[in-house]
Amino acid sequence: MQSDHMLMQILAINTTARDACVTGDLTTATKLLTQDIDADSNDYDSYANRSFVMARKADWDRAIDDAQQSISIQPSLMGCISKGIAHCGKRQFKDAMKAFDLAFMFVDAGINKTCLLLLIKAIALFNADQHDEAILRVQELATTCPNADSLACGIVETYLHVQVGINALDDARHNDAADHFAAAVNAISFSSMPPINSKYDIFVVLFGWDLESLWLTAHQHWCRSLFQAGRFAEALRSYRQMMDGCDEAMKASCLDWSTAFKKDYCALHAATGFPDLAAKGDDALAAGNYDLAIELYSVAIHLDLVTDAIFANRSKASAGKMLWDDALLDAEKVIELNSSSYFGYQLKHAALHGAHRYDEAIEAFNIMLSKLENTPDTETTNLRQQYVSPREVDSAIEASIKTQLDNAPHRLIDTSTGRLCNREAQIDAFKMRAEYKELLSSTMMHADLQMERIQDVVAMYFRYVMLSHRWEGTEPLLHDIQGKVIYDLDPIGGIAKLQSFCVTARDKGYRWAWIDTCCIDQTNNVELQQSVNSMFIWYHHSALTIIYLSDVPPSSQPGALASSAWNTRGWTVQEFLAPKFVLFYQKDWSLYLDDRSPNHKDSLAIMQEMGNATGIDAQALVAFRPGMRDAREKLQWVSSCVTTWQEDIAYSLFGIFGVNLPVIYGEKKQKALGRLLQEVVAQSGDISALDWVGQSSEFNSCLPADITAYKALPCTLQSLSEDDIQMSISSLRHLMPVDLVLRLYARLDNLNAPRFGNCRLQLPCIAFRVTVVKRSRAQDQETHEVKADGLHDLLITTEDKLIQFSSPRPTMQTLLLVRPWNRQLLELPDFAEPSALAELPDAADDTQSEEEYWSAPGSPSQDSPGGCPEAQELVDSELSDRALRLTAQLEQPFGAFLLARQRSGEYKRIASDNVIVARVRDLSSISDMIRTLEIL
Repeated sequence: MQSDHMLMQILAINTTARDACVTGDLTTATKLLTQDIDADSNDYDSYANRSFVMARKADWDRAIDDAQQSISIQPSLMGCISKGIAHCGKRQFKDAMKAFDLAFMFVDAGINKTCLLLLIKAIALFNADQHDEAILRVQELATTCPNADSLACGIVETYLHVQVGINALDDARHNDAADHFAAAVNAISFSSMPPINSKYDIFVVLFGWDLESLWLTAHQHWCRSLFQAGRFAEALRSYRQMMDGCDEAMKASCLDWSTAFKKDYCALHAATGFPDLAAKGDDALAAGNYDLAIELYSVAIHLDLVTDAIFANRSKASAGKMLWDDALLDAEKVIELNSSSYFGYQLKHAALHGAHRYDEAIEAFNIMLSKLENTPDTETTNLRQQYVSPREVDSAIEASIKTQLDNAPHRLIDTSTGRLCNREAQIDAFKMRAEYKELLSSTMMHADLQMERIQDVVAMYFRYVMLSHRWEGTEPLLHDIQGKVIYDLDPIGGIAKLQSFCVTARDKGYRWAWIDTCCIDQTNNVELQQSVNSMFIWYHHSALTIIYLSDVPPSSQPGALASSAWNTRGWTVQEFLAPKFVLFYQKDWSLYLDDRSPNHKDSLAIMQEMGNATGIDAQALVAFRPGMRDAREKLQWVSSCVTTWQEDIAYSLFGIFGVNLPVIYGEKKQKALGRLLQEVVAQSGDISALDWVGQSSEFNSCLPADITAYKALPCTLQSLSEDDIQMSISSLRHLMPVDLVLRLYARLDNLNAPRFGNCRLQLPCIAFRVTVVKRSRAQDQETHEVKADGLHDLLITTEDKLIQFSSPRPTMQTLLLVRPWNRQLLELPDFAEPSALAELPDAADDTQSEEEYWSAPGSPSQDSPGGCPEAQELVDSELSDRALRLTAQLEQPFGAFLLARQRSGEYKRIASDNVIVARVRDLSSISDMIRTLEIL
């Protein structure tokens, strides 16, 4: 419906009379309409129109007369409406309703005309003081008739609420008035108001309404009623809402009213102790009272006391309350008011960061930096030093990632996507994550790089889970899953295990997972070698290692772990020892023994079971540290283990001993194990790996041919108690001169550590020359009765055929029984300075010639007649005591092995089926038997 046709839908009135009605000149309107009637006594439209004018004058009797005259001449829509309005004015509601009902007879099918007639009827009732019923009729019309003119309904409802509100305000019912004015404001939007005076001028003509000022009148009365009701914050918000909705012309028209309202509001705050709203807001902000600060700043802003500082401080207060959207709006306002300042962008960054909109926050931060760098103000430019650029932060994060990934596998499975990722893909995924963006955004705000936090975030994201398991059947390899989603693959065989592992890791909150089957390129020798040498480190640095016991059924009882085949595999030893956190899972991926603790290494029951199954001591099980100390014990741990590839039994020990060696599949186990043990002895000097029984290795005769040679317990002869040592020392003081004891200690202290390279072992030892070998049989075993210089006679069982000989009938073959030298017997403190005994006479090195070695030793009295005065001056009682304790230990039985001299002058070990236990017969001769022998 066009705006200039609305009046014509109901009224037929000449333009001049209409204009007089619109302007409120009812006298002129009456005169003009009377002239029309005088000119034509049958002009029923003029009678109806004059009835409307009489109704506006509240001359109800004349209004009824003119309405009835119009109907008597010609019943019409205008006549019925005018009669209904006139009877309402007279409170004759029954007659009024009849007249309005008749009016509908003249309404065609047009919904807008029907709606308009119903609204006129409601207004007539309202003017007859039927306020509630009238408003209800308008609301029902708007809600029950979807095609009704909603704007017309809204205008009428607004006007009616305003009138009721004004009445309530006059009666000092301020809360009631405020509610009606609020309803009026909410009934129609501002955007609909400007054209309504012309479009809906029928309400102006019939009832004298002022539609042009309706919206402004409703808002002003709403503000005032709230203020008078003591609802000051709401009054201020309604004022702000009104001012935001006004155009410049409307603001100018209500300037006096606005000034008066703000004056009253400022007077109110002055009376309550807040004359300077902004200053009090600053105090509240400094005290952390964000609610009060926001309220005070909001009052100042609503009262048009607008500065960029007030918006900035309110943004800070909103941020303190984590009201990020509000903080962002105020930051934008600061930028709008002072676009050249960096401060608005600083606030914007803070708000966007708090709202987790990190990309936008970083963009705002970059603008802030540019503002700081380009300002002519030196003091402001200096503020740039308080911040770090995104590039600097990103470089620090990159460095932290590199450090983190240096100890991680090169490929990991993303448990959230099911895809295998190399390091580049892992880093790219991190940089797309909120964690990275939050870290970048937050770190920029500090002059220092907060490396500890960067490291924590990086470590949390890149933490990974390792799997320890047995290879069974068909396991997926790298090419089987590369470029695929593992969760989409058929869950058969090793794929099902892989999927369950990744799901378990994901459900525990870990993003990355590693399994040896498909995370290593088995066809790439360089990668394979690097992986083998890094495996222990990877397991050690894992956040969790999951141990899958595929042969342990659900709900198993204690002991099932010990009998699992997992315990028999060579690689699983380091896979358990290396990590700090482990969890055992049964065949159905339920926790072993239903132990839901975060780390099964803290479970006494499970660790006891592991100790019983592996022979590994409790301390090593829970807190193992790789190294070469106690090599013999470590070798025994794996002596019963098996591997698919024979070389792996040695390679699986690289991490346990902390060595890095080439991986050469095809070299066979003797060479692989030999290279490992050679490195251990060469680096550590630990000779416990030479303690074995069985067959000699082709790599070096002092090493075993197979790891199983270490199954037997090491040679642990009964050690002396402290009382026994003291008794022995007391006896030695009378049997051996002190200088001889000290010379022996010095010779042994001066020995070099074992050297092992190129399959040759340089072994420091005490060597006893074999003088007699006699073959005999005992209990169906071929044994040899052996005599050696300085030793008690002994029996040796070996598969090698030893040539019988005795001193009167010497042989070309030279045999030695040797005691490998163990420096621990010196009882030196750690990091001790070189012994003072090294300066003593005759503290010779161990490189004398073969002839010198086998020459008859001189007697102690000849070597040191009367003792050595220099020694007595240099050696204190503590050193003398250690020397005597050493001598007492050397007197005890020891584990020896038999060496045979080769034509080239080196020696080879003759393997024995049993531990050879020997005992010194003549302590005085030991000093001259100290040698370093080269063994092939």
